Amino acid sequence: MSDNYDVIVIGGGPAGYVAAIRAAQLGMKTACVEKWINKQDDPALGGTCLNVGCIPSKALLEATELYSVASHDFADMGIGVGNLTLDVPKMIARKDKIVRELTGGIASLFKSNKIDWLQGNGQLLADRQVKVTDHDGNEKSYAAENVIIATGSVPIELKATPLTDDIVVDSAGALDWEAVPDRVCVIGAGIIGLELGSVWRRTGSEVVLLEAQDAFLPMVDKAIAKEAQRTFAKQGLDIRLGTRVMKSDVRKGKVDVTFSDGDGEHVETFDKLIVAVGRRAFTDGVVSDESEVQLDERGLINVDDHCATNVPGVYAIGDVVRGPMLAHKGSEEGVMVAERIAGEHGSVNYDVMPNVIYTHPEVAWVGKTEEECDEEGIDYQVGSFPFAASGRAKAKGDTGGLVKILRDRSNDRLLGAHLIGPSASELLAQSVLAMEFDATIEDIAHTIHAHPTLSEAIHEAALGADGRAIHIANRKVPARKSA
Repeated sequence: MSDNYDVIVIGGGPAGYVAAIRAAQLGMKTACVEKWINKQDDPALGGTCLNVGCIPSKALLEATELYSVASHDFADMGIGVGNLTLDVPKMIARKDKIVRELTGGIASLFKSNKIDWLQGNGQLLADRQVKVTDHDGNEKSYAAENVIIATGSVPIELKATPLTDDIVVDSAGALDWEAVPDRVCVIGAGIIGLELGSVWRRTGSEVVLLEAQDAFLPMVDKAIAKEAQRTFAKQGLDIRLGTRVMKSDVRKGKVDVTFSDGDGEHVETFDKLIVAVGRRAFTDGVVSDESEVQLDERGLINVDDHCATNVPGVYAIGDVVRGPMLAHKGSEEGVMVAERIAGEHGSVNYDVMPNVIYTHPEVAWVGKTEEECDEEGIDYQVGSFPFAASGRAKAKGDTGGLVKILRDRSNDRLLGAHLIGPSASELLAQSVLAMEFDATIEDIAHTIHAHPTLSEAIHEAALGADGRAIHIANRKVPARKSA
């Protein structure tokens, strides 16, 4: 194994491993440093996303949603399932199998692309030297023409609620319970809290989410957030806004949670407590002082629009830099940086970054919200379409939610798309593509959509933004000017 590389990537998550693969594809001698040890005590690639984040949580969300549908909806479709049972250990084992297959797949991609996997902790030293400390404590330094830092993020911990055994856990710990708790408390009603809360609510737990903010999902379009809150409450998620958690006390296998709200201070007892208040960049010990790489007060690495740091030849991508902590954002930055190192013109369009909450119904959005358009003084028109009016949604028995799109009146461009409903994460891609290609609402309206499909809801919303919706009553909009 060589001590000199064209590119060394520190971090093997979605940002780092993608950057390494693209760099190798472009003919650069590449190595990737990754420290992860999986549940089987084996080194693993994929970082948080594949090991204890995006992938395992979606495996549990999928399994529990099918269980929920079979429990509550099959009878309406004329399907009898007899004595329905839930095998939680088997569900967890399936999740672990999916993780092993995908992380093993990345290792195979590294091998086929001739990428050296340096197992252990990586630290950037001066002059683009990277010190790797392996799992036995042995140290070795490697030299690189270019270094890409992609060390990701870790859950934020609260001093008031220290992690305790298998009772007070972070998001990773909530993925491994092999028995259904009677009562679960989740601190944080954001994306992670809602997804994990949904998993255990579907299995039969009573789930209470304590959220410090007064607004529910403040980053989401208000109309969509309101619909989401109403739907989740109807499902049985007990979401309490404006609630401050003060402490937790573990006693006799349960946890007492002390919190305050507008009515004063309260104490409630739960079987499990999930701390899901967000994530922070993991840059602890990643860059040495002599490297001279600049960080901000939050521990994020300062970069320009193309993810270059203040040190020539050193880049940072993914959760350790500005912007949303999204796996796909990090991956795209990894591709961009690798291509720019190779002399190509890689770029990332941050204005069309998709966002998804994988609950049921799913919540997905891209671009500006209606509130942002108001703040910026943009003259816009709303087009919306409820899934209750979709023939395919009715056939599926999944009619909750709607599609809402925003049209710029001045040029007919799509400003944003906001969805809550079945397969919203998949439907969103159509709007992302339209915005990437600077398409107009007229372009979407003229695109033939197969019938019956859920995607027709996008088509109808586009027609509605121009006052031409077919299957719902139209809002009044200015008449189209003749050419």
